[in-house]
Amino acid sequence: MTIKSTDIQKADAMIADSVDLQSVDSRAIALELIVSNHPGVMSHICGLFARRAFNVDAILCLPLKHTNQSRIWLLVQNDERLSQMVNQVEKLEDVKQVSFSDDLTVFDIMENYLH
Repeated sequence: MTIKSTDIQKADAMIADSVDLQSVDSRAIALELIVSNHPGVMSHICGLFARRAFNVDAILCLPLKHTNQSRIWLLVQNDERLSQMVNQVEKLEDVKQVSFSDDLTVFDIMENYLH
């Protein structure tokens, strides 16, 4: 896939009001999901978070090469409800693997690239 300069300009415009990672609570954590790559998967995941009023500060999704799967990173707050959210996400049919880390490098890289 080739990224065009017009795509970058559109992305820049879209993130003008994006989250400032410097302002994200120190309890932020990155959830990393391996999911089936087909229409509706992101909607199911975001819907689950929305129904439980659990905010997602940032989302990054990329297809995995030579597979029918994608990797989704979700920037969320590590509060008392997170373990319950992880349990619910793991129950979704299209979610194959869930891991989490306090390493937010992937979001820092994208923020630096887009700004």
